[in-house]
Amino acid sequence: MTNSEQHKFDYDVLVIGAGPGGYVAAIRAAQLGLKTACVDKNDTLGGTCLNVACIPSKFLLNASEHYDQLISGNLEKFGIQGATASLNFGAMMAEKTATVGELTTGIAHLFKKNKIARITGQASFVKPHQVKVGSQMVSAQSIVIATGSSPMTLANITLNGETVVDSTGALSFEQIPKHLVVVGGGVIGLELSSVWKRLGAKVTIIEFSD
Repeated sequence: MTNSEQHKFDYDVLVIGAGPGGYVAAIRAAQLGLKTACVDKNDTLGGTCLNVACIPSKFLLNASEHYDQLISGNLEKFGIQGATASLNFGAMMAEKTATVGELTTGIAHLFKKNKIARITGQASFVKPHQVKVGSQMVSAQSIVIATGSSPMTLANITLNGETVVDSTGALSFEQIPKHLVVVGGGVIGLELSSVWKRLGAKVTIIEFSD
């Protein structure tokens, strides 16, 4: 690429999406000496995985397993007898939030260290080398699409954020549900089911396949 061609664009590389695929691509591009920017609609980096999926769910899986091991008597085979435990649910959820915050802050530090421009908003293509983010036009020689996925919804069910939630909402209950019905027996559904069952909820899983 000639200097005149480079100067036609705001950036050498523009990454759309700041999840595990996007932020790694942006950091690597910057490390290779390319002028890089990353667009994401969220205020924090890390995408769905770090903010509202993999990291908080794994934290709750780990924490709930510790609690379950103590109250179930499963530690007796290791010679740990008479173990008792009480659950401070608020403290558990606060630590989950703090863990997520530490990781997203770490990515923001890497962006700053590698001089990656952060653009907050939702990108839409205007031309092959140009996107619009809000009222801002951004151009790049190369554009990487790393937008990830979003939860599926059912046509006859309305999410209200309280009694009917998606997987994101199921990681942020303010209290332990008495009875949780999970639609979908895949990895995410089973992880969430395990968490709330261990913490004391009755859990019913509805799955289409055998």
